[in-house]
Amino acid sequence: MTELILQRFGTAGAGWRPVCLLEDLEECWGEAALVGGEQIALFRLPGNRLHAVGNIDPRTRAAVMARGIVGSSGAAPTIASPLHKEVYDLGTGTCLSGGEGLRVYPVRCTDGIVEVGGTP
Repeated sequence: MTELILQRFGTAGAGWRPVCLLEDLEECWGEAALVGGEQIALFRLPGNRLHAVGNIDPRTRAAVMARGIVGSSGAAPTIASPLHKEVYDLGTGTCLSGGEGLRVYPVRCTDGIVEVGGTP
């Protein structure tokens, strides 16, 4: 899969991995991607704001966060696990009920290509 992405998009530069086109991400809906051997959940919010967090639910260890429910807590965008509805801050990965949080990855869009950083 990574080879196909690199063939399609080329390399993104030091520390950044191309994942998909911005237009491939539906607004307020998550998509899972395998990036550097890690499962990542990508989210595109209104205004083309991008977030990337670990796709593994910390409570159940199931790979489901990309199918979570997008919402907000005040001005902070959130994702609720589709299994037990634990809510996490998409910007920080913090579990709002005090449990284990999600890993957060840097994400950017360059020339319409979504890139994730901080992966091996």
